[in-house]
Amino acid sequence: MNLLLLLFCLVFPSSFYAQTPKKISGEGITGEIYRYADFPSKITDARNIDVWLPPNYDGDKGEKYPVIYMHDGQNLFDPKQSFSKVDWGIDETMTRLIKENKINAAIIVGIWNTPRRTIEFMPQRAFDVRDKTKRKDKNTAESDKYLQFLVAELKPFIDKTYRTKTDRKNTFIMGSSMGALMSLYAVGEYPDIFGGAGCLSTHFTLGNGVMLYYMEKYLPSPKKHKIYFDYGTKGLDANYEPYQLKADELMRKKRYRQGKNWITRKFVGDDHSEKSWRKRVDIPLTFFLGR
Repeated sequence: MNLLLLLFCLVFPSSFYAQTPKKISGEGITGEIYRYADFPSKITDARNIDVWLPPNYDGDKGEKYPVIYMHDGQNLFDPKQSFSKVDWGIDETMTRLIKENKINAAIIVGIWNTPRRTIEFMPQRAFDVRDKTKRKDKNTAESDKYLQFLVAELKPFIDKTYRTKTDRKNTFIMGSSMGALMSLYAVGEYPDIFGGAGCLSTHFTLGNGVMLYYMEKYLPSPKKHKIYFDYGTKGLDANYEPYQLKADELMRKKRYRQGKNWITRKFVGDDHSEKSWRKRVDIPLTFFLGR
């Protein structure tokens, strides 16, 4: 990305976005969710952005909140929009955990995917690390542009528009499958921006484990980051365990400590679906936001 363009995006984060967000409601939706339709970008394709606000956000004007950025935003809150017609239930889970006083309240930003999801979620530099040279098809991958959009355009806009805690220790990123790869990639590429990565059913089989090469070189400091992994045993998830075990070895090698700044969990019987992620998403949410 051109340096001048990046600086422009940082100074004027989506400053020309004048559309009033639409409040989303309906069966299966809990709390206040606001949708920015076709959120523009100078870097990549426009897409919808959903923002879930914690209870009492409007009641306490002095409070600032951590933020979790989540990929595949259409699958998070509204079952009618979800790929499988079952959503992650992030709104219900966050509301419950806050009410039970198990977590600090936070803002959730759901980033919708586009028809270019596969190439946007392809971790470019992972292939470079493995192959020791730039891939011939590198230009077909757009993960670096996608992350630049998050860091240079979306995050500054969210921080300007909402009452957020903007520092690393209060900024997290989470996703499933290739979205999990992108969360891990994001914390490696931008360790000063993201304090934690939630990786559910990480698609480590991509490139026969290419992300493991990246982890060995670019895992961020365990003193300042938290990383969560999990996987099931059915469907696509049945292929992940050998790769996850190697990833766990790398975590230990980099001096991450299981249960402190790193969690890996195996869920026997769970498959590769929103239904499974919905059942266990409270674990990474509590890991990042727990009191």
